[in-house]
Amino acid sequence: MDRRPSIRVIGAGPAGTSAAIAALGAGTGVELVEKSHFPRHKVCGEFLSPEIIPLLDSLGVLNDFSAAGPAVIRRLGLRFASSSKLCKLPEPAFGLSRYVFDELLFRNAVRLGARVAPEAVSVDDTPTVIAHGRKAALPRGGRLFGFKAHFEGTADDAIELFFFDRCYVGVSAIEGGQTNVCGLGPEELLQRHEFDIDSVVNSSRQLAERLRPLRRKFRWLTVGPLVFENHFRGNAETGRFPAGDALSFVDPFTGSGMLSAVLSGRLAGIAAAHGTEAAVYLAQCREALERPFQVASLFRRTLANGWGERLAGLIPGSWLVSLTRPQKMNR
Repeated sequence: MDRRPSIRVIGAGPAGTSAAIAALGAGTGVELVEKSHFPRHKVCGEFLSPEIIPLLDSLGVLNDFSAAGPAVIRRLGLRFASSSKLCKLPEPAFGLSRYVFDELLFRNAVRLGARVAPEAVSVDDTPTVIAHGRKAALPRGGRLFGFKAHFEGTADDAIELFFFDRCYVGVSAIEGGQTNVCGLGPEELLQRHEFDIDSVVNSSRQLAERLRPLRRKFRWLTVGPLVFENHFRGNAETGRFPAGDALSFVDPFTGSGMLSAVLSGRLAGIAAAHGTEAAVYLAQCREALERPFQVASLFRRTLANGWGERLAGLIPGSWLVSLTRPQKMNR
């Protein structure tokens, strides 16, 4: 098959591989630059909201996703020190590990013809999707770090978020009856526990009780420092299309990170393949993602100021879910 000139995709996470698959589907050759080996574990909430289904279908990987056996998540629980809130999700969501999800997308990109390289063959004006994740540095003090591990034991159909000491931890099912435990905590809290994550999670009575019947499968993974930022309104560089965390790192509390990565990656791949102006692509991303990013920032400030528990009883769970979802895109 004759292909139009190739594009380059830097990074083979969900955003990069979604971009590669979308561009290949548009008839464009892809050079996929990735130094890491797959499959791999990544610090991630591993929660996929229902909007992921039409996106995966448009990329032609929905059957593979279903075959991977994602857990079905039907309820949302918010757990504070002295109160809890539990509600039914408007639509079922899904839990699938990054170990499986990344490999699934990467395998399909290669199958469709992506040429994988550990580094860019050349530096030129080739249209490039930038999906290498977060690139930021912060001085010590006041920073945020993420952590994650998988557990074995009885899983249920709720995603539960535990809030304590300016830290929050999500507990939810993934494939194979496993449970993913992923959290975000301030540097001073982790230092107080000497970065012993078991000690951190056990400092919350409710969380410790939730995890007591479960057995951790592997050592805790950590990542950081994390910087919440977006480039929706940054200067558009000709031929450069940031996607995933390189475009916007949204608060994990919202549960829309993986969805946003796939959505922005698909848009970036199509834009690069069609020669769309970078400014037009960024406008599409603003339309889809800016509101959930702003809502996430508001929620994060609310939690940091200690108002979360007081406000949780006033906000319907359905609002929390709908306000943090990307806008529907008809492209």
